Amino acid sequence: MNPIILSILNLIRGQSSEIPLTNFDSSFIFEKFAEIQNSVGTLSTQDGFIAPAHVILLAAGVVIFLGVAGEAFFKRTGIPDVAFLMVLGVILGPVLGLIQPEAVLQVVPYFAALALIIIMFDGGLNLDIKHVIRTAHFSSTLAILGFILSVAMISIAAHYALGWLWLESILLGSIVGGSSSAIVFGLVRNVKISEETKSMLSFESALTDILATIVAFILFEAVLAGTFDLQILQETIGRAVVVGLVLGFGVGIPWMYISTKLGNAQHAYMLTLGILFVLFFLANSFGESGALTALVFGLMLGNKNHLARILRFKLPKIETDDPTHNQLTFLVRAFFFVFVGLMASFGQIEYMIFGILITIAVFFGRGIVTRITLTKRFSKLDKAVTNSMIPRGLAAAVLATYPITMGLPNAEAYPQIIFFIILSSVIITTIGMGRSKNIPPPDPVKGGFVKPPENPEDTSKDESEEIIDESKEGGFVKKVNSHE
Repeated sequence: MNPIILSILNLIRGQSSEIPLTNFDSSFIFEKFAEIQNSVGTLSTQDGFIAPAHVILLAAGVVIFLGVAGEAFFKRTGIPDVAFLMVLGVILGPVLGLIQPEAVLQVVPYFAALALIIIMFDGGLNLDIKHVIRTAHFSSTLAILGFILSVAMISIAAHYALGWLWLESILLGSIVGGSSSAIVFGLVRNVKISEETKSMLSFESALTDILATIVAFILFEAVLAGTFDLQILQETIGRAVVVGLVLGFGVGIPWMYISTKLGNAQHAYMLTLGILFVLFFLANSFGESGALTALVFGLMLGNKNHLARILRFKLPKIETDDPTHNQLTFLVRAFFFVFVGLMASFGQIEYMIFGILITIAVFFGRGIVTRITLTKRFSKLDKAVTNSMIPRGLAAAVLATYPITMGLPNAEAYPQIIFFIILSSVIITTIGMGRSKNIPPPDPVKGGFVKPPENPEDTSKDESEEIIDESKEGGFVKKVNSHE
């Protein structure tokens, strides 16, 4: 039982005989609550679970400051802020001991769920459905091949280098088998690559997050039972995809229409957030992690202008860049990566070496998958960014805690290995993104993924016709609707 709760119960039980049954004095209640508060405060700081409130607020202020500074630094230099936030978490947790891993593990399920749905929803909002459809085959191929190759490499390494059983090794590989949508969504938004490549990488990371979550939870049960059933895996993936699409589309399309009627009404965003939380609950109840549901729901709302023409209903003028959503997404994202750093453990040096070496191997494997998947239609810059996009994050960090709570073999090793895989993958991605800056952007007419129309001067007002917009920084070809 939680020691804080146990302390409260013991204090109340020890003092229960002192409560007078007659002539009850209300001051007695306030005295006992004061004693309980002092007991809890003393216990929480002495046992080292968490620092005092004012110290935690100071740490939160530092996180926000570094989050803003890191975001500005990324826009100026192209170096992601993720690594800085993770290192800050290591300093606040394992180094200074302000917050102990025991306290972090207690809030993992709650914070992870919030981070998952907010970040996936934000990713859906920023995806162009036309680009997603156009590059869906590239995204799917990149996700499936990359996930299978990563799982295979990590499983073989864990089996022979660490001496783990095959099921345990495959479980480790599945947890860190895909790139993190939480990181990729933020990175591609500020990188000078084609819009198609941005959509492809974003959608790929979302797919691998979903794959990793589904496969890992099936393997948790398989490790406990000692057997693995491929049919159960197929059925579970199929059910999760169906549930995610049905809930995402089934609620997203009606709410897209309702939200247009609300317009810019006060608390309209809060209502949307409430619907998102309910969808997450329903998705989990029907066997889906909620990631795909949140992604599809965001995709519907983010593309309402395009879908409104298909569904034939008019839209009021709505501010698409919602400051409330932007601030919420920033806070969740910044605190999440500090949260990953807080979970760091430096118990055994071989786990650190294994995590770093296997990440390097995964990076070279990514290069093979990129060469197989991407055609000549992609520019050299697009291919370079795709090749370096291997960051692990949200799904891996959350799933790493489950072996401990479920009592699996080698449970204490998962968080240690996975932390170093996350950190080293982010560093490799950072280095790759920095090197990509030396590659000149594609010519707005001759280069890049998107092929311009044969007559770019034709600007007919037919709403289905598209023109070239060279106003985007970097001279990339961007397709916009002439009616808009």
